[in-house]
Amino acid sequence: MSEGSAASAAEKRRLEALSEFRYRLRNFLRFSEDAAREEGITVLHYQLLLHTQGFAGRDWATVTEIAERLQAQVHGVVALISRCEEAGLVQRKPGRTDRRQTEVHLLPKGQRKLQKLAGQHLGQISALAEAVRLAQAIAGPAEAGGAPASEAAEAS
Repeated sequence: MSEGSAASAAEKRRLEALSEFRYRLRNFLRFSEDAAREEGITVLHYQLLLHTQGFAGRDWATVTEIAERLQAQVHGVVALISRCEEAGLVQRKPGRTDRRQTEVHLLPKGQRKLQKLAGQHLGQISALAEAVRLAQAIAGPAEAGGAPASEAAEAS
């Protein structure tokens, strides 16, 4: 096998792995959307519930923290929190140490929905993790930092 065809074969395997990863990622996202819908909430509601529990040592999150985790604008997250409050899923409280901040806490109904949905997601995460491992193995250590295959090849 010539050096050029070996490089082509390696690039093809990387593209196949990337395709498989994107496929599994989309399957996971679709599963998440469907599971949330079956619980009577949106996937954004589920993510908000999840992110209230995402910080060590506490069972709440600030509006700003949730916005960062959702990669959304604060004003949009405020509207999302309002919808979750109306649904009886969360409650806003003034910040404990900084009154300018608002803490978002789960209510019992939100806790129940979060526990059920999080449990359902765990099995799906293992399939996604396998796709990540496959892509990492094919990409190799030179590309673990995110350099494109062509740049990694030029550097060697």
